[in-house]
Amino acid sequence: MITTRVFGRTKEGKRVLAFTIADGRRSVTVLNLGGIVQRLVVPAKDGRLTDVVLGYRTVAEYEANGGYLGALIGRFGNRIGEGKLSVDGRQYQLFQNDRGNHLHGGKAGFNKKIWAHGIAGNTLALSIISPDGEENYPGTLKVTVVYTFVNGVLRIHYRAVSDKKTVVNLTNHAYFNLGGEGSGTVLDQTLAIDADAITPTNDTMIPEGAFRCVDGTPFDFRTAKPIGRDIGVDDEDLRKGNGYDHCFVLNGAGFKQYATAYCEKTGIQMNCYTDMPAVQLYTGNGLNQQGKYAKYTARTGFCLETQAIPNNVNVPAYAEKGSSYLDAGETYDYCAEYEFLVK
Repeated sequence: MITTRVFGRTKEGKRVLAFTIADGRRSVTVLNLGGIVQRLVVPAKDGRLTDVVLGYRTVAEYEANGGYLGALIGRFGNRIGEGKLSVDGRQYQLFQNDRGNHLHGGKAGFNKKIWAHGIAGNTLALSIISPDGEENYPGTLKVTVVYTFVNGVLRIHYRAVSDKKTVVNLTNHAYFNLGGEGSGTVLDQTLAIDADAITPTNDTMIPEGAFRCVDGTPFDFRTAKPIGRDIGVDDEDLRKGNGYDHCFVLNGAGFKQYATAYCEKTGIQMNCYTDMPAVQLYTGNGLNQQGKYAKYTARTGFCLETQAIPNNVNVPAYAEKGSSYLDAGETYDYCAEYEFLVK
């Protein structure tokens, strides 16, 4: 069952709606502003309902603060080096909003848009049309993102089609804290990621073509370990990200489980699945804002952003793992699932 309420209005006066999908005692709340996952409530092992995503209580806070908390990201999640894009020999200069690079869709990405909505049963579909030339991307892109929450599984299904060849790399930027929003850092929560390699970056966090094997490095999460165990290791890539802010190249093909996170305090476990080729682990290193019910500081949430490898539009070796180029009329079709259990 989905209930709808007015969450507030933007500074331009546009109405922002909040859709709450109930799943027994569990629930998720999604905004039509940026497709934001604003609240995700699941029971802890003591039965207490626990909100496990970071966010804000008002539209004004979402408009004023950075961090992309809970937002749907597009047209291109993560970074494109120097904002440079070539499509069939034509050069496009995208907006440079992060150290000379293009990040998360540019100046006014999908996270800032009011999306159209449709409801059918317990399914919420958000849709948007991004016109040809928006943020200097080619092609009119029609996007639909479908949210369901059934049996403890939040499923986000991304679909898009363009009338011209373009690039697209959609994701969600939810920050999770399985101890509960505002409960402190996530450093003692355990995480496993099924990935043998990461993509190291330059000093502006752009992957340029290399793969780094995780063996013997702080990036080896193939066996579950506390997020904070190795985050302070003297490692060049960790220093560049001020902690984890790196793309993990996932093992396996097709739809697969790629990660498991767990909080001993609450007993909440999150199993993660996707058919995307990579995931960006970000440990909230730059958080410094007032959240829903507490101040968010560094590492009080972690993100698992399923996607194609950043900058793959400029690096053929990355595109071989999953290209973000989308031909005219071709359908972009990926999904991510987050399953919540109590252990």
